[in-house]
Amino acid sequence: MSEKQQAGFRARVQKFGSFLSSMIMPNIGAFIAWGLITALFIPDGWFPNEDLAEMVGPMITYLLPLLIGFTGGRLVHGLRGGVVGATATMGVIVGADIPMFLGAMVIGPFSGLVIKYVDKLFEGKVKSGFEMLINNFTAGIAAGILAIVGYYVVGPVMAGLTNILGSAVEFLIGAGLLPLVNIFIEPAKILFLNNAINHGILSPIAVDQTQDLGKSILFLLESNPGPGLGVLLAFTIFGKGVSRQTAPGAAIIHFFGGIHEIYFPYILSKPALLLAVIAGGVSGTATFAALGVGLTATPSPGSIIAIGTLTARGDLLGVIAGVLIAALASFLVASLILKLSKKDEEDDLNQATAQMEQMKGKKSSVSGQLTKDEEANETSTEEAPSGNTEEVPSVREGDIDRIIFACDAGMGSSAMGASLLKNKFKKAGISIDVTNMAINDLPSDVDIVITHKDLTERAMQRVPEAHHISVDNFLNSPRYDELVNELQNDEKLEESQEKAQPAPSGNTAEVPAVDEKEIDRIIFACDAGMGSSAMGASLLKNKFKKAGINIDVTNMAINDLPSDVDIVITHKDLTERAMQRVPGAHHISVDNFLNSPRYDELVNELKEDE
Repeated sequence: MSEKQQAGFRARVQKFGSFLSSMIMPNIGAFIAWGLITALFIPDGWFPNEDLAEMVGPMITYLLPLLIGFTGGRLVHGLRGGVVGATATMGVIVGADIPMFLGAMVIGPFSGLVIKYVDKLFEGKVKSGFEMLINNFTAGIAAGILAIVGYYVVGPVMAGLTNILGSAVEFLIGAGLLPLVNIFIEPAKILFLNNAINHGILSPIAVDQTQDLGKSILFLLESNPGPGLGVLLAFTIFGKGVSRQTAPGAAIIHFFGGIHEIYFPYILSKPALLLAVIAGGVSGTATFAALGVGLTATPSPGSIIAIGTLTARGDLLGVIAGVLIAALASFLVASLILKLSKKDEEDDLNQATAQMEQMKGKKSSVSGQLTKDEEANETSTEEAPSGNTEEVPSVREGDIDRIIFACDAGMGSSAMGASLLKNKFKKAGISIDVTNMAINDLPSDVDIVITHKDLTERAMQRVPEAHHISVDNFLNSPRYDELVNELQNDEKLEESQEKAQPAPSGNTAEVPAVDEKEIDRIIFACDAGMGSSAMGASLLKNKFKKAGINIDVTNMAINDLPSDVDIVITHKDLTERAMQRVPGAHHISVDNFLNSPRYDELVNELKEDE
């Protein structure tokens, strides 16, 4: 297999793992809740309680798989996909006698895909007044059929697969071979294949084991912070240049913050260090197995704090011992390799960080921590731009309600960046809400979005009306101080706004002066997104068809309005809400959806512009 083919294969596996992770990560809170209830209240728990322990079974059997199925369907086709996915998952649950996590990961996205194609099949073919009926029944019929398929096909197949994987794990544990699994897990983590391994294989089997035993060692295989800690401590003592300077901070972020990818560039700078993390992983898992310890749920992120919180009763000392032994083994091997190496690591670490980001397929969430000194020097001079493609906008504090740091997952470094800016705002006396989230979850009413430069274009497509600030890294950017200064300088802002007053957005509730070529999408919006708004959309579609106007007309709930809509038509009592939701769109207000002169006015306006 050529290098290009290998890279393509790795990228596909990473994408698959990322998709699996996207189904699991939003629901980690529920998994942790279940793990805590299990650890506390089962007969072998910290505080046995027969009544509260009754929640354990229903949560693992119904709640968690349904959440996964809903999330998987929603990833593919929004809320409709989520509802159909959750319903179909119920068939899988009933069709198997074990927790159906793998089944939910299959049937959820598949159901979303099915209803997506069903909706496309009926698009533009439904008569006026029948939209709600067709929408509800197509979803219901599809969900019912998929639930039956899940019961007879997906459930039994996934149950068989889970049993096979579980038997393989039991064989490895019984034969004392489980530590050897780390020979594959540790290199896979460096290649960013850990999501596919952890969420696709280990976690479903581990949850099944937890139901029977109250804990599972499998939760510790990939999340053990010991191997990475040992490598970073070795660099702290025996490293050189940038690697030695950054290793202590990286060790804190890795061990307590649980962001493991921060040590990957150190491994890539000296590939021989793979032996160190493998030695640490094998030693740690061997210790866990010998002491018979385990966790009650997936620790995410893999922080020592999360691991300690989810440790089964009586296992805390054993778990800590396994982590420390893993760190010691990794430290000893890494120290030997570093002492025998004469190569300068400074350039290696920078190159390895870039290599890591290339392998990951996107900007690392913590790479700025590894090159902070170098980037600080670059950004300290006015003539050396930071590489940001979007400048700090001219705004005033009174006009800004919300700033969001956005990245792929909405965690990791974006959370750190948000925390840094919050502190700067607090010191400057600026009262603006600062949060972090995934790009795909960005709301249309956000005022300023801060992203890494590689993700700014995606964020602009998601919320084109917001101000966008692009940074090289979230942990060290001059843009934060620029934004603070800009918000504090109200006089300058007022002058800049007067000089560059934006064109009116058309939010007058009247029919706007628009050109057909500039309009791609018109949406009728109401509270539920059905009923009369669907009928109004059908009426306007017919008028457009007769007039030869080719513009997409749909209907939906106000809360679901996308940021890229051009014209929104609402009842006059709801227009203000719609304006708040999508302030950049043109808004037309009507007395009723079934008989409004606005429709003919809009048709005439669009025809005149032709």
